[in-house]
Order: sequence, then structure tokens, then C-alpha cells
Amino acid sequence: MSPAPGRPVRVLLVDDQPLLLQGFAMILSVEDDLHVVGQVTDGQRAVDAVPELRPDVVLMDVQMPVLDGIEATRRIVAAHDDVRVIMLTTFDRDDYLFDALDAGASGFLLKNADPQELVDAVRSVAEGHALLAPEVTMRVISRMRRGPVTGAPGAHGDGIPLPRLTAREREVLVLVAHGLSNAEIARDVFVSEATVKTHVSNVLAKLGVRDRVQAVIAAYDAGLVAPGT
Repeated sequence: MSPAPGRPVRVLLVDDQPLLLQGFAMILSVEDDLHVVGQVTDGQRAVDAVPELRPDVVLMDVQMPVLDGIEATRRIVAAHDDVRVIMLTTFDRDDYLFDALDAGASGFLLKNADPQELVDAVRSVAEGHALLAPEVTMRVISRMRRGPVTGAPGAHGDGIPLPRLTAREREVLVLVAHGLSNAEIARDVFVSEATVKTHVSNVLAKLGVRDRVQAVIAAYDAGLVAPGT
């Protein structure tokens, strides 16, 4: 669920390096629509802080003492389905990516990203979008050639109700599966970006999935699109 209109996005920062915490806080705090509600230094403290601080978005480091970011994400998402987690790491590693997605993270960002990328990531995830660049989406699809991501919709062959989608929604889902952004889809199908957002939201609701990544996996699992097409 997105924050109420007019209310700043509440952000919890989780990292075991104090300098990074301060840096992230400085970047985000200058934005009127973003509010840093807390900073903690390990995954267990993040799990404990979420009920009290009620963040909309958690920026979560992967490697931390006491409880790592992957397991902390898993626990937070399981207990608070309205909280979105962006995983942060200094390493562009596939195992971190897929473990983060399996844990329920809505985004994956390298710590060397530009400050504006960080700001945009928080805003995007707070609005309910998954944060995966097209090239990362392709890595998810490549992994699926060897087997679906654990816990993904349809990973056990239980089927996805794609026939419930309208023709336009199916078209949009195919384009999402090919890694296109909302703006690129809007140009392709000659509608406004706002209309595309509505179609994507409808697709997610009808498929019963959390975000675009799971929708892509559902599309491939159902055979709507295939790797390499």
C-alpha cells in the first residue's frame, strides 16, 4: 500500500557502517517527500524497529552482524505486507539478487548508485513498483531457464489465471516481461504513462502478485512469453 497522499514516505535505514547510514540519511532528508524515521545497525534491530517506527520503505544492507539483511527482510515482509524493502550491497552478485527476491525484497540497489538513483528508488518502491533494471530482469529470466525462483508464483506448477487479463493487460504484461519501463510501454502502445500504471496495477491485482518481478515470473511460468523471445 502506498503512503497516503501528501504524507512523506517513511524510511528506515539499516547498515552496520555508521558513515553510510549518515550519508544515506543526508541524501534522503533533503527531499520534502521523504522522511528518515530511524537508523539501525543490524538486521535484528531492523526487525524489532519496524512495528514501532512504521516505515513504508526499508533500505537494507545485505551483510550485517547478528542477523543478515536477507533473513531480516524475510521476517519483515512476512509480518508486515505493507512494508517494502530495498536491498543495498557493494557487490553485484547473483546470489544476493536472487536471495533478496526470494526473501520478498521489492528492489535491489548497489551502494555506489548515484544519490538521485537512491531517491528515485525509494519513491518508486513506495508507490508499489519493483526496482529492477531491465538487465537485472533478464538475469531473473535467465535463472528461470534452470528453474523458477523459489517461492515465486507458479513455481510449483499451480498455475496463474492469465485468461482473466484483458487483451491490453496481457499486452502490457508481455512488455513488462521484456524489461520495458512504464514510459517505454506508454510509447509502444500509444497511451499515457498514467494509463500504463493503471494497467500494471490491475495485472498485479489479478495475478495476486506483489510486484513487477513476480508478474514477470508468472508470465514466463504460464508460457505467455519465453526466454529469448
